[in-house]
Order: sequence, then C-alpha cells, then structure tokens
Amino acid sequence: MREHTDTRTRIQEIALKLFTEQGYEATSLREIAEELGVTKAALYYHFRTKDDIVASLGEDRQAEMERLIKWAQDQPRTVETRREFVLRYAESLYNANHHAFMRFMERNQTALRDHPKLEKMRSLMTSLVGILWEEHDSTAQRLRSSMAIFTLHAAWFLLKEDEVSEDERKKAAVEVALELIEPLRRTA
Repeated sequence: MREHTDTRTRIQEIALKLFTEQGYEATSLREIAEELGVTKAALYYHFRTKDDIVASLGEDRQAEMERLIKWAQDQPRTVETRREFVLRYAESLYNANHHAFMRFMERNQTALRDHPKLEKMRSLMTSLVGILWEEHDSTAQRLRSSMAIFTLHAAWFLLKEDEVSEDERKKAAVEVALELIEPLRRTA
C-alpha cells in the first residue's frame, strides 16, 4: 500500500509541476508519464485523466481544510482558539505541496474556473474565515478577521522569493494575520 501512495504522490507532484510550467490544457498524460519514467498504462492505474489528478489534489487539500475547520468547531470560541487556528492554518499553507498547488491554481484559473472540486474549496474558504469572527463583531472587524486568512495566502504572491526567505515570509504573514484577528481597542 505504501508504494501505491508514494507513486500517487509522485504523479501528483510531477503533474502539478508540469501543469504550472506548461499550463493545464497544454500538458498531456503522456508527458506526465514520460517525466515519471513510466508507461501511460502505469499512470492510468492511478489516474485515468488529468481531471482525476486535479480532483485528487483538490480532495487532499479539502480534507486538510475540513480537519482544521472541525478542530476549530470543537473548540471554545475564544481569541486563543482563533489565534491557534491561524497558526495551524499557516502551518498547513507553508508545506511545499500547498505552495505548488497555489501556484498551479493561480496560473490555470481560466482552465479550472468551473471545476467542481475547486468550487468546493471556495465554499470551504468561506467556512474558514467564519471561524475567525463572532456574530456580534462589527462589519469592519469581520472584514479584518477575514483578511487574516487572505494575508497568509497573499504573502506567497506579494513577497517574492528573491526578496525574502520562506521563513521571513511566513513569520511576517503570521504576525499580520494575528494582528488582524485581534479586536480593535478604541482609546478615548
């Protein structure tokens, strides 16, 4: 079973790389198989189509997001829980596969606009940001809290790799995200 999982993961990594470099529509299953050094039939054992590969990538990310949402829903609705949620979400974003997935999504938006697995991801993002606010929060505070999640994502695109290290990018993104979820304290 381990070999099956390793091969599946390797196929996903190679496909993600090629889809990002060449574009989803311009990449064939034959090219993926060649890059892997396997026959097209061997690739078919795991994935019949490119769409199946994309669906598997989306499902993997969705499962991770659903676990995090479930964890947060089982916790008391406190500032501490929201802080821990942001830290856990940041950790999930800063693994190598997710960054590659984000680049792939960014570069293939048109081709994947109506993909059903990716539609579900948009719905999960709404659930994610909802964890970070309370019903009584002002509209401005809800927006600030929502921006915490988007800050974690934006750091990949706004802070270029040649400008700062991955650790610096993550540290800055987490710092700003945590500030955004803190309720504003007005001074008179």
